[in-house]
Amino acid sequence: MRRVLTLAVALSLVGGFALANNFAPKKSVKEVMKGAFAGETSLVKKVLSGDASDEDKKLFLDYLVDMVENDAPKGDGIEWKVQSGTALLAAAKVVTGRDGSLDELKAATNCKACHDKFKGK
Repeated sequence: MRRVLTLAVALSLVGGFALANNFAPKKSVKEVMKGAFAGETSLVKKVLSGDASDEDKKLFLDYLVDMVENDAPKGDGIEWKVQSGTALLAAAKVVTGRDGSLDELKAATNCKACHDKFKGK
């Protein structure tokens, strides 16, 4: 129950950011994937390895905010918000230095799990 409540609060905050930005994410899902997840030196790999600077962690968090603000390329929109919101929450925990947050982020950023459900053409 606590996890659901935490996720609901995080999604509410993201919704507030979206309202403040006129519902327009800064980056598309494609731009988020390219900037945060693509390549051997991707931000997600730097963060998960523990080699990311505080600035890298914040940049990765910003990418995830944009991802949540976007609509799902395909599939269930609510499930997209929950799954991307879970990754966002885990990244926020990494930025704040919570114990176990890297393990949460690793589980929440499983590429195949997301691509199977949501990847467009």
